[in-house]
Amino acid sequence: MANDRSTGSLVPEQLLVLYEDNHLIAVHKPANLLTQGDATGDVSLMEVVKAWLKARYDKPGNVFLGLLHRLDRPVAGVVLFGKTSKGSSRLSEQIRTRAVDKTYRALVEGTLEEDTRSLRHFLGDEVTPGGRVSVQDEPGPGRKEARLSYRVLSRTHGRTLVEIALETGRKHQIRAQLAAIGHPLVGDARYGASGRTAEEGIALCAVRLAFDHPITRERVVVTLPDAVMPAALRAR
Repeated sequence: MANDRSTGSLVPEQLLVLYEDNHLIAVHKPANLLTQGDATGDVSLMEVVKAWLKARYDKPGNVFLGLLHRLDRPVAGVVLFGKTSKGSSRLSEQIRTRAVDKTYRALVEGTLEEDTRSLRHFLGDEVTPGGRVSVQDEPGPGRKEARLSYRVLSRTHGRTLVEIALETGRKHQIRAQLAAIGHPLVGDARYGASGRTAEEGIALCAVRLAFDHPITRERVVVTLPDAVMPAALRAR
């Protein structure tokens, strides 16, 4: 899918749809594209998906699209939206109760010695002047528990490629927790990485979502194709 990675621009004709039925649509979000509009006024993925649906189905008036979750602007990957209010509300409940499995792939600085590891921290509600979320080892006022586990896919040239199972969904969670153990994501200067890869955002991608369909209850698995994954995150 062609897109201007430097600005995160995307037009409906370039949208890559990964899954769609009457109630849901899952798409690929390129790095540097907003999931939802903000004060910058920049184009968002949500706007693009609405325009795509309006054109594809010749829908009059406003198109309903339920926001179920977000990815940080510099993060690429699978994003799921609701096309109906029923589908949206039921999927939102699954996300709230952590019944949706979210899998990410990340490239971190340094060599992670353990092949598998679980991380548990407590993230503060406030962000630092540099835009970072505070990370603590112990619970306390205003702190929310953050849990994830990872397994190493490869180690090369002083970097480690990992697959991450996200157990909680906190702001900047993966970025903050990996930086807290001394291994920031490649390109993530905000959390202490040594360099930037602006053309591809940071080295983090949502590669898989698995959930129970809100209407049929069948298990649905949406996987991002390797072809659209940032090159640094493709399995070696």
